Amino acid sequence: METKIDEVKPQVKYTAKDFIPDVEVRWCPGCGDYSILAQTQRVSPDFGELKENIVWVSGIGCSSRFPYYMATYGFHGIHGRAAAIATGIKLANPKLQVWIATGDGDMLSIGGNHFIHACRKNVNLKIVLFNNKIYGLTKGQYSPTSEKGKVTKSSPYGTVEFPFNAIKLADAAGATFIARTTDRETKHMQEILLRAAKHNGLAFIEIYQNCVIFNDGAFSNLTDKETKADNILLLEHNKPLVFGANRDKGIKLDGLNPVVINLNDGIHSINDCWVHDEFDDNPTRGFILSRFTDIPGMPTPIGVFRQFNKPTFDGDYVNQIEEVKAKKGKGTYEKLMFSGNLWEVN
Repeated sequence: METKIDEVKPQVKYTAKDFIPDVEVRWCPGCGDYSILAQTQRVSPDFGELKENIVWVSGIGCSSRFPYYMATYGFHGIHGRAAAIATGIKLANPKLQVWIATGDGDMLSIGGNHFIHACRKNVNLKIVLFNNKIYGLTKGQYSPTSEKGKVTKSSPYGTVEFPFNAIKLADAAGATFIARTTDRETKHMQEILLRAAKHNGLAFIEIYQNCVIFNDGAFSNLTDKETKADNILLLEHNKPLVFGANRDKGIKLDGLNPVVINLNDGIHSINDCWVHDEFDDNPTRGFILSRFTDIPGMPTPIGVFRQFNKPTFDGDYVNQIEEVKAKKGKGTYEKLMFSGNLWEVN
């Protein structure tokens, strides 16, 4: 049984203004980070936490300025170490709601090891990955999510690397809430952030975020009015996977292979479409959904890919301490230092 900390939440009514600090926000004009910040500030009053119980942690990068722009506690760490720092904060004070603001270069390169182990352990953290497929702060080098062939300052003839699929990685590593949204889908982003806040376990949100300076238009096919409907697939629980400007395209599973079908061809109907189940105990379908961005011609899913419950690392940690204290009594520093394998040097 997992320990439930602070089951009765204090009833304090906040507004978005309560989460806006008196500091100048310093990102490039038009940066998608502004949208992520605004939506986060708007939904923070609904997180069900006192401001002093919310902590934002970051590493290094444009996204890592985020803690400065939230009127909560914050910690600006070092490159790639946000997940490790956030885990320590959560263990030191389990009642805190701990969020991570990170970028694709920060968490999926030098921070990759900390990321996968936070997912594996199911630490009760909320990770928001700002994915712009580029290193922005260091002026335009390719990142772990840049597409193969991407021409940048550090790959003048095109990168020969294959990119990380962040959703697939989080799913395989064991995250218990996995979702994607975009900086342009403001209402959708608010919903996803709020749902992550309510989840007990490692919640991972990938946000496609436009870098207007070094990778402008990286997601234009998902945001431009002319192309958006034919390229975005909205994941809704217990609803068929249908997309297109005229809602005339669907996704059908042919064994384990997803295929696009025409709902107006006289052969297929909506009854042939895959019905999304975000609570599916079998991880196979969530993994298939994560692969859509790797398959040419498939739409890009946004929404909750998968969520499930299992004991959290911090919950089991607290339980273990209480069980040991119940058996052995409360320890002291002296008992700790003078127990175990000791020897005396004369």
